[in-house]
Amino acid sequence: MQVRDLRVDVMEDWLGASAAWALLALVPLALAAQQATLHVDVKLVSVFVNVTDRNGAVVGGLKREDFALTEDGRPQRIAVFERQSELPLNLTLAIDTSGSVRKDMAEEADAARRFAHAILRSQDQMSLLQFATQVRELTPFTNQMSQIDRGLGKLRGDWATALYDAISYGSRQLGENPGRSPRRVLVVVSDGDDTAKGATYAQALDAALRNEVMIYTIIDVPIEASAGRDLGGEHALITLAEETGGKSFYESDGGLDKAFARVSDDLRTQYLLGYYPKDQERGSAFHRVQVTVPRAAAEEFNIRHKAGYYIDAAGMGK
Repeated sequence: MQVRDLRVDVMEDWLGASAAWALLALVPLALAAQQATLHVDVKLVSVFVNVTDRNGAVVGGLKREDFALTEDGRPQRIAVFERQSELPLNLTLAIDTSGSVRKDMAEEADAARRFAHAILRSQDQMSLLQFATQVRELTPFTNQMSQIDRGLGKLRGDWATALYDAISYGSRQLGENPGRSPRRVLVVVSDGDDTAKGATYAQALDAALRNEVMIYTIIDVPIEASAGRDLGGEHALITLAEETGGKSFYESDGGLDKAFARVSDDLRTQYLLGYYPKDQERGSAFHRVQVTVPRAAAEEFNIRHKAGYYIDAAGMGK
């Protein structure tokens, strides 16, 4: 009996030691896993927000604590807040020169020139596109007004309208610009009548969202009678602006100079909200963002911002 008990004790001691060594062998793996978790690269998401009251007047003076932000319905902590962003502006101006937009190009170029001179600062960059049958870059990204002026002098007309090609191309160029900034803006002057067989509306919107581009549209309606207007095209321009956090304006409401001035004013009165995603929904490539001002009634403020972002968007972490 004593020999058997001794063998049992030895066996228990051996098993205990083996278990202990097994646990010790797992410690480095656990530490490595912990270190990997601590070093997860969480990207900052930037959301530019415009707030106006029910009369359309800009609501200024709001503070960080006035805003609430959710991603896919999950509350997020606002880590970055600016009342008026001083971040550099990367802007592309895309002008429709097709036959459907019967406008004096000299007048159009002059209005665009005044807009460029008014909005660009030394830290900003601007490029110029024209689109008709094809999309053509007239001026690459620059902050030299002389280059922009020369580009505007090269506007030439054609018949078809490659609108969605222009939006897709302009969005990709903004995302790929080496000096890119989170403030990427595409200003489109068009009637919305896409007649070229190229990119679709869905592809244009996807390109804008993936490259974190805000679209502003100036709708130039050559035919006022509803029977001859492309109302679907106009609606597409309005929706593209809404989905990306921009805004649409009609050229007929005061002329091109006033429309350009409204774009400039809108860009100058944006709040910047930044957050690091927490409890992010897994398996989703696109994440929806919602910004509210909880202390205000839902109908009191109109709050504009992008609908969301792709996890591999060009602006992530920039």
